[in-house]
Amino acid sequence: MDGQKAEANGVSGQTQKSLADFDPPKKAPRNKYAIGCAILASLSSILLGYDIGVMSGAQIYIQDDLHLSDTHLEILVGILNLYCIIGSLAAGRTSDSLGRRKTIVFSAAIFFTGALLMGFATNYSFLMFGRFVAGVGVGYAAMIAPVYTAEISPASSRGFLVSFFEVFINGGILLGYVSNYVFSKLPTNLGWRFMLGIGAVPSIFLALSVLAMPESPRWLVMQGRLSDAKKVLNRTSDSKEEAEVRLADIKAAAHIPLDCQDDVVAVPKKVSHGNDVWKELLIHPTSSVRHILIAAIGIHFFQQSSGIDSVVLYSSKIFEKAGIKSNDQKLLASIAVGFVKTVFILVATFLLDRIGRRPLLLTSVGGMIASLVTLGFALTVIEHSDTKLMWAIGLCICTVLGFVATFSIGMGPMPSVYCSEIFPLKLRAQGTSLGVMTNRVISGTVSMSFLSLYKAITIGGAFFLYAGITSVGWIFFYFLLPETKGKTLEEMEVLFGNLCWKFDQKKKNENLGNVEGEGNGQVQLGARG
Repeated sequence: MDGQKAEANGVSGQTQKSLADFDPPKKAPRNKYAIGCAILASLSSILLGYDIGVMSGAQIYIQDDLHLSDTHLEILVGILNLYCIIGSLAAGRTSDSLGRRKTIVFSAAIFFTGALLMGFATNYSFLMFGRFVAGVGVGYAAMIAPVYTAEISPASSRGFLVSFFEVFINGGILLGYVSNYVFSKLPTNLGWRFMLGIGAVPSIFLALSVLAMPESPRWLVMQGRLSDAKKVLNRTSDSKEEAEVRLADIKAAAHIPLDCQDDVVAVPKKVSHGNDVWKELLIHPTSSVRHILIAAIGIHFFQQSSGIDSVVLYSSKIFEKAGIKSNDQKLLASIAVGFVKTVFILVATFLLDRIGRRPLLLTSVGGMIASLVTLGFALTVIEHSDTKLMWAIGLCICTVLGFVATFSIGMGPMPSVYCSEIFPLKLRAQGTSLGVMTNRVISGTVSMSFLSLYKAITIGGAFFLYAGITSVGWIFFYFLLPETKGKTLEEMEVLFGNLCWKFDQKKKNENLGNVEGEGNGQVQLGARG
Protein backbone atom coordinates (compact mmCIF):
# COMPACT_ATOMS: atom_id res chain seq x y z
CA MET A 1 0.00 0.00 0.00
CA ASP A 2 2.79 2.38 0.97
CA GLY A 3 4.64 1.44 -2.19
CA GLN A 4 1.59 2.18 -4.36
CA LYS A 5 1.16 5.53 -2.58
CA ALA A 6 4.81 6.42 -3.07
CA GLU A 7 4.54 5.41 -6.72
CA ALA A 8 1.44 7.58 -7.09
CA ASN A 9 3.24 10.49 -5.47
CA GLY A 10 6.15 9.98 -7.83
CA VAL A 11 3.85 10.02 -10.85
CA SER A 12 2.12 13.10 -9.48
CA GLY A 13 5.49 14.81 -8.98
CA GLN A 14 6.53 13.97 -12.53
CA THR A 15 3.23 15.30 -13.84
CA GLN A 16 3.66 18.55 -11.93
CA LYS A 17 7.22 18.85 -13.21
CA SER A 18 6.04 18.23 -16.76
CA LEU A 19 3.34 20.86 -16.41
CA ALA A 20 5.88 23.27 -14.94
CA ASP A 21 8.00 22.83 -18.06
CA PHE A 22 5.16 24.36 -20.07
CA ASP A 23 4.68 27.36 -17.77
CA PRO A 24 5.77 30.59 -19.43
CA PRO A 25 9.00 31.96 -17.95
CA LYS A 26 8.49 34.69 -15.41
CA LYS A 27 9.29 38.13 -16.73
CA ALA A 28 12.26 39.71 -14.97
CA PRO A 29 11.38 42.83 -12.98
CA ARG A 30 12.37 46.13 -14.55
CA ASN A 31 15.85 47.31 -13.61
CA LYS A 32 15.25 50.13 -11.12
CA TYR A 33 18.73 51.60 -11.52
CA ALA A 34 18.31 51.85 -15.31
CA ILE A 35 14.89 53.46 -14.78
CA GLY A 36 16.42 56.03 -12.43
CA CYS A 37 19.16 56.88 -14.94
CA ALA A 38 16.60 57.22 -17.76
CA ILE A 39 14.44 59.56 -15.66
CA LEU A 40 17.37 61.79 -14.76
CA ALA A 41 18.61 61.95 -18.37
CA SER A 42 15.12 62.66 -19.71
CA LEU A 43 14.77 65.69 -17.45
CA SER A 44 16.57 67.55 -20.23
CA SER A 45 13.50 67.26 -22.46
CA ILE A 46 11.57 69.41 -20.00
CA LEU A 47 13.56 72.33 -21.44
CA LEU A 48 12.07 71.79 -24.90
CA GLY A 49 8.58 71.04 -23.59
CA TYR A 50 8.49 74.07 -21.31
CA ASP A 51 9.47 76.43 -24.12
CA ILE A 52 6.75 75.01 -26.41
CA GLY A 53 4.08 75.25 -23.72
CA VAL A 54 5.03 78.66 -22.36
CA MET A 55 5.22 80.31 -25.79
CA SER A 56 1.67 79.16 -26.52
CA GLY A 57 0.35 81.59 -23.89
CA ALA A 58 3.19 84.10 -23.58
CA GLN A 59 2.83 85.08 -27.25
CA ILE A 60 -0.52 86.75 -26.46
CA TYR A 61 1.15 89.14 -24.01
CA ILE A 62 4.41 89.55 -25.96
CA GLN A 63 2.46 90.68 -29.02
CA ASP A 64 0.50 93.22 -26.98
CA ASP A 65 3.53 94.53 -25.04
CA LEU A 66 6.01 94.79 -27.92
CA HIS A 67 3.35 95.62 -30.58
CA LEU A 68 4.39 92.80 -32.92
CA SER A 69 2.78 91.89 -36.24
CA ASP A 70 1.64 88.31 -36.83
CA THR A 71 4.69 87.75 -39.04
CA HIS A 72 7.12 88.90 -36.34
CA LEU A 73 5.24 86.80 -33.80
CA GLU A 74 5.35 83.53 -35.76
CA ILE A 75 9.06 84.03 -36.44
CA LEU A 76 9.69 84.61 -32.72
CA VAL A 77 7.67 81.53 -31.75
CA GLY A 78 9.16 79.13 -34.29
CA ILE A 79 12.74 80.36 -34.68
CA LEU A 80 13.96 78.43 -31.61
CA ASN A 81 13.49 75.19 -33.55
CA LEU A 82 15.92 76.34 -36.23
CA TYR A 83 18.44 77.44 -33.60
CA CYS A 84 18.16 73.90 -32.20
CA ILE A 85 19.90 72.63 -35.34
CA ILE A 86 23.17 74.21 -34.24
CA GLY A 87 22.98 72.49 -30.86
CA SER A 88 21.90 69.09 -32.18
CA LEU A 89 24.66 68.96 -34.80
CA ALA A 90 27.33 70.10 -32.35
CA ALA A 91 26.07 67.67 -29.69
CA GLY A 92 27.00 64.61 -31.76
CA ARG A 93 30.69 65.48 -31.84
CA THR A 94 30.68 66.88 -28.30
CA SER A 95 29.13 63.73 -26.84
CA ASP A 96 31.64 61.51 -28.64
CA SER A 97 34.58 63.59 -27.39
CA LEU A 98 33.55 64.63 -23.86
CA GLY A 99 31.01 61.96 -23.00
CA ARG A 100 27.23 61.86 -22.67
CA ARG A 101 27.08 63.16 -19.07
CA LYS A 102 29.16 66.29 -19.67
CA THR A 103 27.11 67.06 -22.77
CA ILE A 104 23.92 66.99 -20.66
CA VAL A 105 25.47 69.49 -18.22
CA PHE A 106 26.56 71.67 -21.14
CA SER A 107 23.02 71.72 -22.56
CA ALA A 108 21.57 72.73 -19.18
CA ALA A 109 24.07 75.59 -18.79
CA ILE A 110 23.30 77.00 -22.24
CA PHE A 111 19.52 76.85 -21.73
CA PHE A 112 19.87 78.45 -18.28
CA THR A 113 21.61 81.42 -19.88
CA GLY A 114 19.03 81.64 -22.67
CA ALA A 115 16.07 81.57 -20.26
CA LEU A 116 17.54 84.43 -18.20
CA LEU A 117 18.20 86.47 -21.34
CA MET A 118 14.58 86.01 -22.48
CA GLY A 119 13.28 86.93 -19.04
CA PHE A 120 15.24 90.19 -18.97
CA ALA A 121 14.64 91.07 -22.64
CA THR A 122 13.77 94.75 -23.18
CA ASN A 123 12.91 94.61 -26.88
CA TYR A 124 12.32 92.27 -29.83
CA SER A 125 16.02 91.99 -30.82
CA PHE A 126 17.10 91.19 -27.25
CA LEU A 127 14.35 88.58 -27.01
CA MET A 128 15.45 86.99 -30.31
CA PHE A 129 19.02 86.72 -29.01
CA GLY A 130 17.73 84.94 -25.88
CA ARG A 131 15.77 82.58 -28.15
CA PHE A 132 18.99 81.83 -30.04
CA VAL A 133 20.95 80.88 -26.92
CA ALA A 134 18.06 78.82 -25.49
CA GLY A 135 17.59 77.09 -28.86
CA VAL A 136 21.21 75.88 -28.94
CA GLY A 137 20.75 74.44 -25.43
CA VAL A 138 17.51 72.73 -26.40
CA GLY A 139 19.22 71.24 -29.49
CA TYR A 140 21.94 69.71 -27.30
CA ALA A 141 19.34 68.28 -24.90
CA ALA A 142 17.07 66.91 -27.63
CA MET A 143 19.94 64.94 -29.16
CA ILE A 144 21.77 63.62 -26.09
CA ALA A 145 18.92 62.44 -23.83
CA PRO A 146 17.53 59.67 -26.12
CA VAL A 147 21.04 58.49 -27.05
CA TYR A 148 22.17 58.21 -23.43
CA THR A 149 18.97 56.45 -22.36
CA ALA A 150 19.11 53.94 -25.22
CA GLU A 151 22.73 53.12 -24.41
CA ILE A 152 22.04 52.62 -20.72
CA SER A 153 18.86 50.51 -21.17
CA PRO A 154 18.49 46.71 -21.33
CA ALA A 155 16.77 45.53 -24.52
CA SER A 156 13.68 44.29 -22.64
CA SER A 157 12.68 47.79 -21.54
CA ARG A 158 14.48 50.11 -23.95
CA GLY A 159 11.28 51.41 -25.56
CA PHE A 160 9.77 52.06 -22.14
CA LEU A 161 12.81 53.97 -20.92
CA VAL A 162 13.59 55.97 -24.06
CA SER A 163 9.94 57.09 -24.21
CA PHE A 164 10.59 59.00 -20.98
CA PHE A 165 12.10 61.67 -23.23
CA GLU A 166 8.68 62.36 -24.73
CA VAL A 167 6.99 61.99 -21.33
CA PHE A 168 9.07 64.84 -19.94
CA ILE A 169 8.52 66.95 -23.07
CA ASN A 170 4.80 66.67 -22.38
CA GLY A 171 5.38 67.35 -18.70
CA GLY A 172 7.31 70.47 -19.70
CA ILE A 173 4.49 71.57 -22.03
CA LEU A 174 1.98 71.17 -19.20
CA LEU A 175 4.24 73.17 -16.85
CA GLY A 176 4.46 75.88 -19.50
CA TYR A 177 0.67 76.05 -19.81
CA VAL A 178 0.26 76.25 -16.03
CA SER A 179 2.97 78.93 -15.84
CA ASN A 180 1.05 80.95 -18.43
CA TYR A 181 -2.13 80.83 -16.38
CA VAL A 182 -0.36 81.67 -13.08
CA PHE A 183 1.63 84.65 -14.40
CA SER A 184 -1.17 85.94 -16.63
CA LYS A 185 -2.50 87.82 -13.57
CA LEU A 186 0.62 90.04 -13.52
CA PRO A 187 0.88 93.27 -15.53
CA THR A 188 1.42 92.56 -19.23
CA ASN A 189 5.02 93.84 -19.30
CA LEU A 190 5.99 91.53 -16.38
CA GLY A 191 3.84 88.47 -16.98
CA TRP A 192 5.49 87.16 -20.15
CA ARG A 193 8.99 87.88 -18.75
CA PHE A 194 8.28 85.73 -15.70
CA MET A 195 6.79 83.03 -17.96
CA LEU A 196 10.00 82.78 -19.99
CA GLY A 197 12.56 83.49 -17.25
CA ILE A 198 11.28 80.84 -14.84
CA GLY A 199 12.40 78.26 -17.41
CA ALA A 200 15.92 78.61 -15.96
CA VAL A 201 14.84 76.61 -12.89
CA PRO A 202 14.52 73.14 -14.57
CA SER A 203 18.00 73.51 -16.07
CA ILE A 204 19.50 73.81 -12.58
CA PHE A 205 17.91 70.51 -11.50
CA LEU A 206 19.10 68.90 -14.76
CA ALA A 207 22.72 69.91 -14.15
CA LEU A 208 22.61 68.60 -10.57
CA SER A 209 20.99 65.31 -11.65
CA VAL A 210 24.10 64.34 -13.62
CA LEU A 211 25.94 63.80 -10.32
CA ALA A 212 23.83 60.66 -9.76
CA MET A 213 24.20 59.29 -13.31
CA PRO A 214 26.87 56.89 -14.60
CA GLU A 215 28.52 57.44 -17.96
CA SER A 216 27.13 55.53 -20.95
CA PRO A 217 28.70 52.04 -21.13
CA ARG A 218 28.97 52.31 -24.91
CA TRP A 219 30.88 55.58 -24.69
CA LEU A 220 33.18 54.04 -22.05
CA VAL A 221 33.96 51.11 -24.36
CA MET A 222 34.64 53.55 -27.22
CA GLN A 223 37.24 55.15 -24.94
CA GLY A 224 38.74 51.75 -24.09
CA ARG A 225 37.55 51.85 -20.45
CA LEU A 226 36.28 48.26 -20.34
CA SER A 227 36.33 47.85 -16.57
CA ASP A 228 34.19 50.97 -16.02
CA ALA A 229 31.81 49.89 -18.78
CA LYS A 230 31.40 46.44 -17.23
CA LYS A 231 30.48 47.96 -13.85
CA VAL A 232 27.77 50.10 -15.45
CA LEU A 233 26.43 47.19 -17.51
CA ASN A 234 26.21 44.98 -14.42
CA ARG A 235 24.02 47.60 -12.75
CA THR A 236 21.82 48.41 -15.75
CA SER A 237 21.23 44.91 -17.19
CA ASP A 238 18.49 42.46 -16.21
CA SER A 239 21.08 39.78 -15.39
CA LYS A 240 24.83 39.16 -15.25
CA GLU A 241 24.55 37.03 -18.37
CA GLU A 242 22.89 39.86 -20.26
CA ALA A 243 25.59 42.26 -19.08
CA GLU A 244 28.26 39.96 -20.54
CA VAL A 245 26.39 39.65 -23.83
CA ARG A 246 25.94 43.43 -24.07
CA LEU A 247 29.62 44.00 -23.34
CA ALA A 248 30.65 41.49 -25.99
CA ASP A 249 28.36 43.13 -28.57
CA ILE A 250 29.70 46.60 -27.81
CA LYS A 251 33.32 45.39 -27.95
CA ALA A 252 32.67 43.82 -31.35
CA ALA A 253 31.10 47.08 -32.61
CA ALA A 254 34.14 49.01 -31.31
CA HIS A 255 36.56 46.51 -32.96
CA ILE A 256 37.96 45.32 -29.62
CA PRO A 257 38.87 41.58 -29.43
CA LEU A 258 36.19 39.66 -27.54
CA ASP A 259 38.77 37.77 -25.47
CA CYS A 260 40.35 41.04 -24.26
CA GLN A 261 40.15 41.16 -20.44
CA ASP A 262 42.20 44.31 -19.83
CA ASP A 263 40.68 47.08 -17.73
CA VAL A 264 41.82 49.73 -20.21
CA VAL A 265 42.68 49.24 -23.88
CA ALA A 266 43.81 51.52 -26.68
CA VAL A 267 41.00 52.33 -29.13
CA PRO A 268 41.72 53.94 -32.51
CA LYS A 269 40.94 57.68 -32.46
CA LYS A 270 38.59 57.37 -35.42
CA VAL A 271 36.41 55.05 -33.31
CA SER A 272 36.71 56.83 -29.94
CA HIS A 273 36.17 60.36 -31.30
CA GLY A 274 33.78 59.62 -34.15
CA ASN A 275 36.18 60.49 -36.98
CA ASP A 276 35.09 59.56 -40.53
CA VAL A 277 31.51 59.19 -39.28
CA TRP A 278 30.00 61.67 -41.74
CA LYS A 279 31.73 59.91 -44.62
CA GLU A 280 30.25 56.55 -43.61
CA LEU A 281 26.87 58.12 -42.88
CA LEU A 282 26.34 60.32 -45.93
CA ILE A 283 29.00 59.83 -48.63
CA HIS A 284 29.66 56.07 -48.70
CA PRO A 285 26.86 54.45 -46.63
CA THR A 286 26.19 50.73 -46.81
CA SER A 287 22.71 49.63 -47.92
CA SER A 288 21.84 49.01 -44.28
CA VAL A 289 23.00 52.46 -43.13
CA ARG A 290 21.19 54.08 -46.07
CA HIS A 291 17.93 52.37 -45.07
CA ILE A 292 18.44 53.37 -41.43
CA LEU A 293 19.09 56.99 -42.41
CA ILE A 294 15.97 57.15 -44.60
CA ALA A 295 13.88 55.66 -41.78
CA ALA A 296 15.31 58.06 -39.17
CA ILE A 297 14.89 61.21 -41.26
CA GLY A 298 11.45 60.09 -42.47
CA ILE A 299 10.00 59.44 -39.02
CA HIS A 300 11.22 62.82 -37.75
CA PHE A 301 9.94 64.60 -40.86
CA PHE A 302 6.43 63.18 -40.70
CA GLN A 303 6.15 63.67 -36.93
CA GLN A 304 6.49 67.43 -37.28
CA SER A 305 4.81 67.89 -40.68
CA SER A 306 1.63 66.47 -39.11
CA GLY A 307 1.14 69.94 -37.64
CA ILE A 308 1.57 69.00 -33.98
CA ASP A 309 3.50 72.20 -33.21
CA SER A 310 0.78 74.29 -34.85
CA VAL A 311 -1.75 72.72 -32.49
CA VAL A 312 0.40 73.01 -29.36
CA LEU A 313 2.05 76.39 -29.99
CA TYR A 314 -1.04 78.08 -31.39
CA SER A 315 -3.74 76.34 -29.37
CA SER A 316 -4.93 79.73 -28.10
CA LYS A 317 -5.30 80.97 -31.71
CA ILE A 318 -7.15 77.80 -32.73
CA PHE A 319 -9.56 78.09 -29.82
CA GLU A 320 -10.06 81.76 -30.68
CA LYS A 321 -10.95 80.81 -34.27
CA ALA A 322 -13.31 78.19 -32.87
CA GLY A 323 -15.20 80.90 -30.99
CA ILE A 324 -13.54 81.14 -27.54
CA LYS A 325 -12.72 84.81 -26.94
CA SER A 326 -11.69 85.06 -23.25
CA ASN A 327 -7.93 84.83 -22.60
CA ASP A 328 -8.55 82.90 -19.37
CA GLN A 329 -10.75 80.37 -21.20
CA LYS A 330 -8.16 79.97 -23.95
CA LEU A 331 -5.41 79.34 -21.40
CA LEU A 332 -7.58 76.84 -19.49
CA ALA A 333 -8.38 75.01 -22.75
CA SER A 334 -4.63 74.91 -23.47
CA ILE A 335 -4.01 73.38 -20.03
CA ALA A 336 -6.53 70.66 -20.98
CA VAL A 337 -4.47 70.00 -24.13
CA GLY A 338 -1.29 69.66 -22.06
CA PHE A 339 -3.00 67.39 -19.53
CA VAL A 340 -4.41 65.01 -22.16
CA LYS A 341 -1.09 64.96 -24.01
CA THR A 342 0.77 64.03 -20.81
CA VAL A 343 -1.71 61.32 -19.77
CA PHE A 344 -1.57 59.54 -23.12
CA ILE A 345 2.22 59.66 -23.38
CA LEU A 346 2.28 57.85 -20.02
CA VAL A 347 0.03 55.18 -21.53
CA ALA A 348 2.40 54.88 -24.50
CA THR A 349 5.41 54.16 -22.26
CA PHE A 350 3.79 50.92 -21.09
CA LEU A 351 2.72 49.83 -24.58
CA LEU A 352 5.96 50.29 -26.54
CA ASP A 353 7.65 47.11 -25.28
CA ARG A 354 4.41 45.09 -25.15
CA ILE A 355 2.71 45.88 -28.44
CA GLY A 356 5.77 46.84 -30.45
CA ARG A 357 6.80 49.89 -32.46
CA ARG A 358 4.97 49.29 -35.75
CA PRO A 359 1.43 48.52 -34.49
CA LEU A 360 1.49 51.43 -32.07
CA LEU A 361 2.85 53.85 -34.67
CA LEU A 362 0.40 52.88 -37.41
CA THR A 363 -2.59 53.03 -35.06
CA SER A 364 -1.48 56.40 -33.71
CA VAL A 365 -1.04 57.95 -37.16
CA GLY A 366 -4.43 56.61 -38.27
CA GLY A 367 -6.09 58.35 -35.32
CA MET A 368 -4.22 61.57 -36.08
CA ILE A 369 -5.49 61.58 -39.67
CA ALA A 370 -9.10 61.15 -38.54
CA SER A 371 -8.71 63.93 -35.94
CA LEU A 372 -7.14 66.38 -38.41
CA VAL A 373 -9.86 65.82 -41.03
CA THR A 374 -12.60 66.32 -38.42
CA LEU A 375 -10.91 69.44 -36.99
CA GLY A 376 -10.58 70.92 -40.47
CA PHE A 377 -14.25 70.23 -41.13
CA ALA A 378 -15.41 71.81 -37.84
CA LEU A 379 -13.27 74.95 -38.29
CA THR A 380 -14.50 75.36 -41.88
CA VAL A 381 -18.12 75.16 -40.74
CA ILE A 382 -17.50 77.78 -38.01
CA GLU A 383 -15.70 80.09 -40.43
CA HIS A 384 -18.62 80.04 -42.88
CA SER A 385 -21.33 80.43 -40.26
CA ASP A 386 -22.82 83.77 -39.15
CA THR A 387 -24.04 82.34 -35.84
CA LYS A 388 -22.24 80.73 -32.92
CA LEU A 389 -22.45 76.94 -33.35
CA MET A 390 -21.90 75.31 -29.97
CA TRP A 391 -21.74 71.80 -31.46
CA ALA A 392 -18.95 72.88 -33.83
CA ILE A 393 -17.04 74.59 -31.01
CA GLY A 394 -17.36 71.44 -28.90
CA LEU A 395 -16.24 69.32 -31.87
CA CYS A 396 -13.14 71.53 -32.32
CA ILE A 397 -12.16 71.13 -28.68
CA CYS A 398 -12.75 67.36 -28.76
CA THR A 399 -10.79 66.85 -31.99
CA VAL A 400 -7.85 68.95 -30.74
CA LEU A 401 -7.77 66.77 -27.62
CA GLY A 402 -8.20 63.64 -29.77
CA PHE A 403 -5.35 64.70 -32.03
CA VAL A 404 -2.86 65.28 -29.20
CA ALA A 405 -4.01 62.02 -27.52
CA THR A 406 -3.48 59.86 -30.63
CA PHE A 407 -0.21 61.68 -31.36
CA SER A 408 1.12 61.04 -27.85
CA ILE A 409 0.24 57.37 -27.76
CA GLY A 410 2.54 56.48 -30.66
CA MET A 411 3.86 59.15 -32.99
CA GLY A 412 5.05 61.33 -30.11
CA PRO A 413 7.62 59.01 -28.50
CA MET A 414 8.45 56.96 -31.60
CA PRO A 415 11.14 59.13 -33.28
CA SER A 416 13.26 59.35 -30.11
CA VAL A 417 12.76 55.62 -29.36
CA TYR A 418 13.24 54.34 -32.90
CA CYS A 419 16.16 56.55 -33.94
CA SER A 420 18.11 56.03 -30.75
CA GLU A 421 18.15 52.26 -31.27
CA ILE A 422 18.62 51.68 -35.03
CA PHE A 423 21.97 53.35 -35.73
CA PRO A 424 25.22 51.35 -35.35
CA LEU A 425 27.37 52.30 -32.35
CA LYS A 426 29.91 54.39 -34.26
CA LEU A 427 27.24 56.33 -36.14
CA ARG A 428 24.69 56.67 -33.33
CA ALA A 429 25.46 60.15 -32.01
CA GLN A 430 25.79 61.85 -35.39
CA GLY A 431 22.95 59.83 -36.94
CA THR A 432 20.63 60.80 -34.11
CA SER A 433 21.70 64.43 -34.45
CA LEU A 434 20.68 64.35 -38.14
CA GLY A 435 17.25 63.07 -37.13
CA VAL A 436 16.90 65.79 -34.49
CA MET A 437 18.05 68.39 -37.03
CA THR A 438 15.34 67.26 -39.46
CA ASN A 439 12.80 67.35 -36.65
CA ARG A 440 13.70 70.90 -35.67
CA VAL A 441 13.86 72.19 -39.27
CA ILE A 442 10.35 70.93 -40.03
CA SER A 443 9.08 72.04 -36.63
CA GLY A 444 10.47 75.52 -37.23
CA THR A 445 9.04 75.68 -40.73
CA VAL A 446 5.58 74.58 -39.58
CA SER A 447 5.49 76.85 -36.52
CA MET A 448 6.80 79.90 -38.41
CA SER A 449 4.31 79.50 -41.27
CA PHE A 450 1.05 78.52 -39.52
CA LEU A 451 -0.42 82.02 -39.18
CA SER A 452 0.48 82.88 -42.80
CA LEU A 453 -0.74 79.47 -44.00
CA TYR A 454 -4.21 79.70 -42.52
CA LYS A 455 -4.60 83.25 -43.83
CA ALA A 456 -3.75 81.95 -47.31
CA ILE A 457 -5.85 78.76 -47.42
CA THR A 458 -8.16 79.20 -44.35
CA ILE A 459 -7.57 77.55 -40.99
CA GLY A 460 -9.67 74.52 -41.98
CA GLY A 461 -7.63 74.15 -45.17
CA ALA A 462 -4.41 74.17 -43.13
CA PHE A 463 -5.55 71.14 -41.15
CA PHE A 464 -6.73 69.34 -44.29
CA LEU A 465 -3.20 69.87 -45.66
CA TYR A 466 -1.68 68.40 -42.48
CA ALA A 467 -4.04 65.42 -42.81
CA GLY A 468 -2.86 64.77 -46.38
CA ILE A 469 0.83 64.88 -45.39
CA THR A 470 0.17 62.58 -42.41
CA SER A 471 -1.57 60.08 -44.74
CA VAL A 472 1.61 59.90 -46.85
CA GLY A 473 3.51 59.34 -43.59
CA TRP A 474 1.33 56.32 -42.73
CA ILE A 475 2.25 54.72 -46.09
CA PHE A 476 5.94 55.48 -45.49
CA PHE A 477 5.90 53.85 -42.04
CA TYR A 478 4.02 50.79 -43.26
CA PHE A 479 6.50 49.94 -46.01
CA LEU A 480 9.87 51.21 -44.74
CA LEU A 481 9.99 50.72 -40.96
CA PRO A 482 10.65 47.17 -39.67
CA GLU A 483 9.84 46.16 -36.08
CA THR A 484 12.70 46.62 -33.58
CA LYS A 485 11.01 45.44 -30.38
CA GLY A 486 13.25 43.24 -28.18
CA LYS A 487 16.33 43.49 -30.40
CA THR A 488 19.70 44.49 -28.95
CA LEU A 489 21.22 47.67 -30.32
CA GLU A 490 23.93 45.65 -32.05
CA GLU A 491 21.32 43.48 -33.87
CA MET A 492 19.57 46.42 -35.50
CA GLU A 493 21.78 46.61 -38.58
CA VAL A 494 20.62 43.15 -39.67
CA LEU A 495 16.98 44.35 -39.84
CA PHE A 496 17.80 47.05 -42.37
CA GLY A 497 19.34 47.10 -45.83
CA ASN A 498 16.36 46.10 -47.98
CA LEU A 499 13.91 48.91 -48.72
CA CYS A 500 11.51 46.34 -50.19
CA TRP A 501 11.60 44.13 -47.08
CA LYS A 502 7.82 44.22 -46.73
CA PHE A 503 7.25 42.72 -50.18
CA ASP A 504 10.04 40.16 -49.72
CA GLN A 505 8.57 39.13 -46.38
CA LYS A 506 5.17 38.61 -48.03
CA LYS A 507 6.77 36.41 -50.70
CA LYS A 508 8.59 34.39 -48.05
CA ASN A 509 5.33 33.85 -46.16
CA GLU A 510 3.59 32.75 -49.37
CA ASN A 511 6.41 30.34 -50.22
CA LEU A 512 6.36 28.97 -46.68
CA GLY A 513 2.61 28.47 -46.96
CA ASN A 514 3.05 26.60 -50.25
CA VAL A 515 5.74 24.36 -48.75
CA GLU A 516 3.54 23.59 -45.75
CA GLY A 517 0.61 22.89 -48.04
CA GLU A 518 2.67 20.44 -50.14
CA GLY A 519 3.90 18.76 -46.95
CA ASN A 520 0.36 18.36 -45.65
CA GLY A 521 -0.75 16.93 -49.00
CA GLN A 522 2.03 14.34 -48.92
CA VAL A 523 1.10 13.38 -45.38
CA GLN A 524 -2.55 12.91 -46.42
CA LEU A 525 -1.56 10.82 -49.43
CA GLY A 526 0.70 8.73 -47.22
CA ALA A 527 -2.16 8.19 -44.78
CA ARG A 528 -4.47 7.07 -47.56
CA GLY A 529 -1.81 4.73 -48.91
